[in-house]
Amino acid sequence: MPNVTAPDTATRPPSPVPPDVELAEAAIVEHYPRLVRLAYLVLPPALGRNRRVLTAHSLAQRALPRGRRGASAEAPVQGGVPGQRGTAGAETGYAYVRLRVLRAALEAGIPLTFGALPRRAQLPPLLPQVWGLRLFPRSGGAEELALDQWLATLDGPGRAACVLRALERLPEPEVLRVLTEAGVANPAAAVAESGDPANDALFASPEFDPCVLQARPTDLLRRRRLGRAALAAGAALAVCGALLALPGGGWGADGAAAPPYARNAAAEQALDPGKLVRVAPAAWRTSSRTGFSTWPARGDRTDDAELLRRALAVWARPGPAVTASATPGTPPGPPMGPPQLLFAGTVDQAVVVLLYDGLRVVRYAEPRTGTSAAALDFARTDGASADTSTALVLSRVDGNVRYLTAPWVTGAALRDLLKPDDAPTALKLGRDGITPPVASPAPAGNCTGWNALALTGDGATRLVTDLGELTPARLTSGAPGAERDVAAGAELGDWSRIACLLPSVRSHGVRSVNAWTYAKQPLPEGDGTAAWLCTRAETWAGTEDRVQAQFLTPGATQAAQAAKAEGTPACGPREPRVLAGVLWKSKAGQWYVLAAGSAQFASLSVSGGEVNGTANGNRLALKAPAGTQVELAGKLTDGTKAGVLR
Repeated sequence: MPNVTAPDTATRPPSPVPPDVELAEAAIVEHYPRLVRLAYLVLPPALGRNRRVLTAHSLAQRALPRGRRGASAEAPVQGGVPGQRGTAGAETGYAYVRLRVLRAALEAGIPLTFGALPRRAQLPPLLPQVWGLRLFPRSGGAEELALDQWLATLDGPGRAACVLRALERLPEPEVLRVLTEAGVANPAAAVAESGDPANDALFASPEFDPCVLQARPTDLLRRRRLGRAALAAGAALAVCGALLALPGGGWGADGAAAPPYARNAAAEQALDPGKLVRVAPAAWRTSSRTGFSTWPARGDRTDDAELLRRALAVWARPGPAVTASATPGTPPGPPMGPPQLLFAGTVDQAVVVLLYDGLRVVRYAEPRTGTSAAALDFARTDGASADTSTALVLSRVDGNVRYLTAPWVTGAALRDLLKPDDAPTALKLGRDGITPPVASPAPAGNCTGWNALALTGDGATRLVTDLGELTPARLTSGAPGAERDVAAGAELGDWSRIACLLPSVRSHGVRSVNAWTYAKQPLPEGDGTAAWLCTRAETWAGTEDRVQAQFLTPGATQAAQAAKAEGTPACGPREPRVLAGVLWKSKAGQWYVLAAGSAQFASLSVSGGEVNGTANGNRLALKAPAGTQVELAGKLTDGTKAGVLR
């Protein structure tokens, strides 16, 4: 086995400043196959191909820096103005996670000794884990085999130098720099032994791709013996636990709680299909309030008692074969009494039951054949009105979604928010108000389209969109407290420029998203007029609402995010004001600090970064050096001070 040169932790240069955790996550997702291949080639071949595959995936996934989502080490001081983002940020994020993967792969090659604590990379990975299978890349030809055998003769830094040159296409000075940052004691020697560049093309072979794998079983006889031993140990543990739980045993009484075998009348009624609440089909026409509580029971399986019994039992006691999910702020416990039946029927390749208990909508789904597996989804919907209870998700298959619409919905149409001038495509509703499958907006990747449903009924047309939850989010426009449904051309035009920012509020229990153009600002040097928008995503739980301020320049197809905050009343009915700023570069190349507030601001001021100045009114524009960071503040018309959105 070749000598292993360990990274010199005593003289390792300081780690670079980590990028925004969202930027690092995007770099890992986008370049995941490259990072895993890099780790697989640098790891010592003595680990074996199965462990190298799992360790390579683990190192790539652990490259994500610590920190909460949205926290950036390079963010300006409190109240600062963020700069424009470009491709440099993405490159910095990838370089950072690549360095973390490389360091961890080199540390994994250090032999374990009794005199030092093992490092995390030297231990078998906690995740991912594969039980009962051995995984390894596909076999290549004679050239790949010879290259693999030659790599086994190198130490870790030598393999790292080969990979950086062959896969990352880095010139020699850049390879030396990256190896130095990774803590290699002698990077020049590693580069010297890295071999002939003529064989670099072989590094892209499927032989070294740990993302395209073959599977074989482990030792079956040994696994059977271990399984029998584990079963016997579990049975013995269960007997001991039962003995300890006897009166006078180890755990004591449970106070006023009934023993596990007692029968509870309220719980039994909640699990009785015959006790389910069923609303009359026309109840919504005369009810004092319109919401999910006025939906009738629909579907072709509403009289299937066995199906409804299974749905209620899984809701109360989900077993290990149940895949459960809940939107933030939604309690996943059993119903407090008999819930209301909204739907029970066959949808695509599944059987779906929708139930409502006044606080939550619960979706139960099982395969059309067999009941051994099931899915259970919870969504908080308390306080729903006719505006926010227009539809529920019935199924998701291959990126398409079917909705069950409210009984008062008489028409549905599909609209692409990025194409505001196109007429919506009419959708034919089924007998029970079920839509045909429509494409759901992609959660990540290139934003080339964003679908929304225009639902007509009860005297209004409401625009809703799928954010990955049971309840689609309602889209509105207008000042806080005067929100209105998106229908006019100008409102659709605003949404076409901010729709691609909606993934940031995906899967957060969002009830509605409002867009408000709170200011327009003439740009310096006659470069046109910019618009300042504020979007507020309100949640069903009523907490941690997400607010963003966007800056839209003339001719731009998408708005740029200027500021964001969580759990703030800004841009809402309780605090209908907002203030944000950006660094902007004119067509002539001059940088400016631009800021704008809503109509409540009487003056604005900036300081710091060689920029100081004030402006009367709710708009400000001052020349500034490139990359400057300033403090932005404002004064309201009543004389009180107010800060920026944060």
